[in-house]
Amino acid sequence: MTQKTEGQALGQPTDKSTESLVRELVAHFREKREPLRRQWVEQTTAKGYLADLTPEEIETESVTIYDTCVGCLETGKYDAAQAYAARMAKRGVLHGMTTEQIIGGLATMRDIYGRSLFERYQGNMKRLSEALDVYEPVANKILSIVAMAFIEEREKVVRQQQEAIRELSTPVLQLRQGVLVQPVIGLIDTQRARQLTEGLLRAIRANRARVVVMDITGVPAVDSKVANHLLQTVQAARLMGAAVIVTGLSAEVAQTLVAIGVDLSKVNTLSDLQSGIEEADRLVGYRVITTEATMARNTGT
Repeated sequence: MTQKTEGQALGQPTDKSTESLVRELVAHFREKREPLRRQWVEQTTAKGYLADLTPEEIETESVTIYDTCVGCLETGKYDAAQAYAARMAKRGVLHGMTTEQIIGGLATMRDIYGRSLFERYQGNMKRLSEALDVYEPVANKILSIVAMAFIEEREKVVRQQQEAIRELSTPVLQLRQGVLVQPVIGLIDTQRARQLTEGLLRAIRANRARVVVMDITGVPAVDSKVANHLLQTVQAARLMGAAVIVTGLSAEVAQTLVAIGVDLSKVNTLSDLQSGIEEADRLVGYRVITTEATMARNTGT
C-alpha cells in the first residue's frame, strides 16, 4: 500500500489537485464576471461606499478590481494588486474617501465572490471547503494590501499637511533690504526647531540679510529645550553674517529662563516687536523720518 503524506491523511488537496482547483476557480469567476461585478456595484452603491465616484469611475473600478483579483488568484502573485492598491489609495484620499469606504468596498467584494462559491459547491461540502481554502487567503491578502496602501497614503498626506502648517507658522518675511522678521507662533519641538533654523538660514542667504528680528510673542511656553534651540539658531545665523534680535519675551518667560539657568546674555533681546524693528533699523543704518519732519524740511519752515 502506498504511504500517504501528512496532507493527504488530513484530507488536504495535493499540489496537483490545488492547481486544478485554482484553474477551476479562475474559470468560475471569469464565467460569472458580469453578474458578480454588477452585484458588487449594486451593494457598494447602496451602502454609500462609492458615493464620491462618478458612474464612469464606478464602471472602471469594478472591472479593474475584479480582473486584478482573478489575476492574483490565477498567478499567485500580488504585483498587480499592489499597483492597483497604490492607485486606488491615492485616488481615494484625493476624493476624501473614508477608511470604511475603502475597506468596506473590498470586504463586500470578498463576501460576494465567496458566496458564489457556496452556490457552486453547495452539493459537495468537501470541494467547497477546499475551494475556500484556496480563495480566502487570496481575497484577504488583497484586502490587506489595499488597506495598508490606503493607510500609508493617508499618513503621507497628513505629514504633508503638518509640514505645510509648520511652514506657515514659521514664515520669514523681508521687512526691508537687509532686515528680516520671523514671527514664531505655537509650541516648538525638536523637528520644528530644526525647520525654523533651516528656513531662517535659507532666507538669510537668499536675501543677503544683515539683521533678523525673531519675535516669540506667540510662543506659549519657553523651557530649556526651546531656549537652547533659540541659542543654536542665533549662533547659526551669526555664522551666516546676520545678527539676531529676539523679541516678545514676557516677564513670566524671563523668570522661567532665569529659574532654569538658561544663559541668554549673548542674545540681543527686547521686549516687543516694534523695539526689535527699531533696533534692526539702527544696526543697518536706516533712519525713520516722520511725515511732519519731511514736510517741514521741504517747505523750509
